[in-house]
Amino acid sequence: MNIYEELQARGLIAQVTDEKEIRDLVNSGGARFYIGFDPTADSLHVGHFMALCLMKRLQMAGNKPVVLLGGGTGFVGDPSGRTDMRQMMSPETIKSNCDKFLKQIGKFIEFGEDKAIVVNNADWLLSLNYIELLREVGACFSVNNMLRAECYKQRMEKGLSFFEFNYMIMQAYDFYYLNEHYGCNMQFGGDDQWSNMLAGTELIRKKTGKDAFAMTITLLLNSEGKKMGKTAKGAVWLDPEKTTPFDFYQYWRNVDDADVMKCIRMLTFIPVEEIAEMDKWEDNRINEKKEVLAYSLTELVHGKEEADKAKATAAALFSGEGDDSNMPTTTLTADMVGEDGIGITDLLVACKLASSKGEARRLVEQGGISVNGEKVANVNHKVPASLIAESVKIKKGKKVFHKVTF
Repeated sequence: MNIYEELQARGLIAQVTDEKEIRDLVNSGGARFYIGFDPTADSLHVGHFMALCLMKRLQMAGNKPVVLLGGGTGFVGDPSGRTDMRQMMSPETIKSNCDKFLKQIGKFIEFGEDKAIVVNNADWLLSLNYIELLREVGACFSVNNMLRAECYKQRMEKGLSFFEFNYMIMQAYDFYYLNEHYGCNMQFGGDDQWSNMLAGTELIRKKTGKDAFAMTITLLLNSEGKKMGKTAKGAVWLDPEKTTPFDFYQYWRNVDDADVMKCIRMLTFIPVEEIAEMDKWEDNRINEKKEVLAYSLTELVHGKEEADKAKATAAALFSGEGDDSNMPTTTLTADMVGEDGIGITDLLVACKLASSKGEARRLVEQGGISVNGEKVANVNHKVPASLIAESVKIKKGKKVFHKVTF
């Protein structure tokens, strides 16, 4: 099976500009393609995960990736899929985030001579002359067409700033610049980027007369049509300091039954033929499928050692076997625990199992909290300091576990 057909079989392809040309290019290893990463946070998250996996798959098939860090576009921010304007970041924050992104991307993509390269659009966007840009690029864009783009539609009612309106032009210029200077003939991105990507192919055609191609990746949605990669704590990050390998493992271990096989197809590197066999498994093997998914993705992001630890910790929690030393842990200081202990609501907030004491009270009142296997029913309950000194295990709901030490 060629790579394009594999991407189809995995359900990864959403939209393409020219299917035959793209199929021939990627199957022959002739694609010099780029994917852009705007540094909107200090870590990549699950939303970037599919793009990274796509780059890896295409590189393994002989195609040449160009990783584009948005050190320039990050000064503006993409309005696609948003109802409000992104918060402006300082130049120092943008640079720091770019550096952290590159370190994480290096776990997926092989850089080097005749392999993948990395570029930063700050190198050409920040030095652009406004009048020259208007003459060279602005004349190629129709405002009427831009306003019809999906990336702007949902912002029109609340108001779209001219600041953000320029984002499409900047992204299109990126493609044009990469085409001229690095021979990029394709752009890949999330399906919410389609309008911006089409703008790039059209700009290249108008400026050079050459063809360039675009393909969007299917967004990772659950069975209810909502984006995956969010928890009660927020995004599922690829940085182990922001989302521990155990929490990362647990996120995938706990996905809805209806979403397991889709995630295995779209995110893992398990051969398509093996996945087809897994599809035939009996319904009572659903937990086995979830363990395959969780382990495969944790190994891909954090390495085999961390995946093994996460699996062992999960076994300790759910089956009473294995090592629980890698469970997410909070260490309390003396000033946090009084002589008579610490209140359960304060403890939940300290462990970030609740964002506020109000939320902590609701969790207790709803019967969602247990300490060392005993359900806590009283919001005024205190956990003794002597108990914490021996380590305490908190259970939130059915699937979230946390250890507390003193």
